[in-house]
Amino acid sequence: MVNIAIGILVESWNILNSSAHFILFGLFISGIIKIFISEEFVKNHLGSNNITSVLKASLMGIPLPICSCGVVPVSIGLRKQGASKGATTAFMISTPETGVDSISITYALLDPVMTVIRPIAAFITAFTAGIIVNLLPDNSANNDSLKENNCSCSSKQQKSTTCCESESTLYNRAVSSFSFAFKELLADIGFLLLIGFIIAGTISYFVPEGFIEDNLGAGLFPMIIMLVVGIPVYVCATASTPIVAALAMKGLSPGAAIVFLLAGPATNAASITVIAKLLGKRVAIVYVVTIAVISILIGCAVNSIYGMMSISISSWVASTHSMGNTIFTNTAALFLMSLIIWSRLKKKNH
Repeated sequence: MVNIAIGILVESWNILNSSAHFILFGLFISGIIKIFISEEFVKNHLGSNNITSVLKASLMGIPLPICSCGVVPVSIGLRKQGASKGATTAFMISTPETGVDSISITYALLDPVMTVIRPIAAFITAFTAGIIVNLLPDNSANNDSLKENNCSCSSKQQKSTTCCESESTLYNRAVSSFSFAFKELLADIGFLLLIGFIIAGTISYFVPEGFIEDNLGAGLFPMIIMLVVGIPVYVCATASTPIVAALAMKGLSPGAAIVFLLAGPATNAASITVIAKLLGKRVAIVYVVTIAVISILIGCAVNSIYGMMSISISSWVASTHSMGNTIFTNTAALFLMSLIIWSRLKKKNH
């Protein structure tokens, strides 16, 4: 039992280590967004429960190089600023599934066809999920809890109808915005993220390393395997590409490859836990089910495309790239844990 516990903690730390700097970057971006994008702008463009807001959110997320954990604070920040649940959900899917960095490495390690298909598939998945979420009955209690403390004034400042007039200068807005990102927002999601990392670490510890490679075949079966493995386990869009490249050299079908490239980066135990808490369990269910169904459908279509074009994805594969623990990633992980503890203590003291 002791060895199992140690193994799970090691896996959990490795996942935290590989994602901490992305989460910190996501928190930083959420602060930048709050400085330069007003709540009125968000409400006008992403706040309506209509197709346009979901379309904008889906397109907005495609080029951003933020992983599934890093996108959580950015998305929840948008939600707290007035973005609709559908737009928030669409942004949370399209952003981690692809980005300028993952698109370039897809071209380098896979092939031009997959390079084009990947962002298109991310958009389709995000747009579909966002529309479905907007059709769900609204939960007013959940909305109220998200919108409280939208203005990050200190307790000594008098809030006004203009939402803290004393913070009208750029400097004051910057201080308020980063306080919101690294204190309020992290206090809300930090503990849930740590729980999610432990869950993901448990799954990573018990799933044998050679399981996927030893059980691949053709057709639907390898897609389902990629889906089952990709949904709970954390892997960012860029890091998932070398994994798929290595599997492609061993005969992984293009359809199974795109399923993992979509499901892996967009879902993990940490992000699903946060979504269920802050957007509601129904949204979390739609989030996971939509990604699963659309990924399989796109996987089938991709297999057909490659078959008609007589393209072998393995012939384009270059080499894999693995990232180990570094001083930078370890420092980021320790810094993130310190921030989580600090923000939780600050929240309890208020």
